[in-house]
Amino acid sequence: MKKLKFRHNLVEEIIAGRKTITWRLFDDKDLRAGDKLELLDSESGEKFAEAEIVIVREKKLGQIEGEDLKGHEKFGSKEEMLKMFKKYYGEKVDWNTTVKIIEFKLL
Repeated sequence: MKKLKFRHNLVEEIIAGRKTITWRLFDDKDLRAGDKLELLDSESGEKFAEAEIVIVREKKLGQIEGEDLKGHEKFGSKEEMLKMFKKYYGEKVDWNTTVKIIEFKLL
């Protein structure tokens, strides 16, 4: 079972069913539809749920639009979104970086 970590403040959003999509850059887990996941709180390291990937799509970060935000946390602007991903993944992130848009359902 593959493991995905989520920021502590997103755990409740996922459990409540408001967050059903995650975006991942530089996917080293080869995430695919049908994969079973353990969802972990990145702060505590504890498992808080199990899920299954329903759909995986790819886009460039600069091509993300309103439809892609459904089920995902919102950003104040595209620049804020880029800044957040640079914080997580480093300065190598730019508008041409490929994003895996991963829709999941809790089991």
